[in-house]
Amino acid sequence: MNTTLRGTTRLLGAALRTLLVLTLVCGVLYPLTVTGIGQALFNHQANGSDITSNGKTVGSSLIGQRYDLPLKNGQETPAPDLKWFQPRPSNGLGTNTVNTQYKLLLSGATNRAGDNEELIQWVKDAKAAVIKDNSVDGYQVKPSDIPPDAVTSSGSGLDPAISPEYADIQVHRIAKLNRLDVGAVQKLVNQHTDDRILGFIGEPRVNVLELNIALKALEGA
Repeated sequence: MNTTLRGTTRLLGAALRTLLVLTLVCGVLYPLTVTGIGQALFNHQANGSDITSNGKTVGSSLIGQRYDLPLKNGQETPAPDLKWFQPRPSNGLGTNTVNTQYKLLLSGATNRAGDNEELIQWVKDAKAAVIKDNSVDGYQVKPSDIPPDAVTSSGSGLDPAISPEYADIQVHRIAKLNRLDVGAVQKLVNQHTDDRILGFIGEPRVNVLELNIALKALEGA
């Protein structure tokens, strides 16, 4: 009986010591080490990849935003503010009204198959809107020029970037509505176009928030 009790006590003591050691290593030392490395070597990324404008944080380079006009009476979906470069569509994802100043998009895909009638109609409507919104005097958008990201949402619905092709389509509209030179706006797009990561990963992309901040600065100048 005493032998069994001593053995049980010894096992419980070993288990308790193991718990304390693992708690210290995994719950204290490891998080502190990772946090320290993140803050020292990747401070910007570790703190949310914030983007600032005029000394204020206006968003993150990792999360997309919409640029819409205020809702009018009887209007359920706000119209896009066409003075700004527009991001990818975010159909079917809903909104979160916790922040009444900016309705945050819910992250997630629409979960609709490629032959889903509602998805097909969304794409058709988005394509027609891209042509209508971006065709101005002296510049007509062709259906064949519209890239996929202009008419489809991303898997998360929060993609912060668009393709250079979609940005190029918007240049003439932006120039006209903001009374800017087309060449100057196109130069902004070119300056904010990021190449593939390491030259072969992903696709060239333009961060919409960063581009619109540069547009605001150009308009002010």
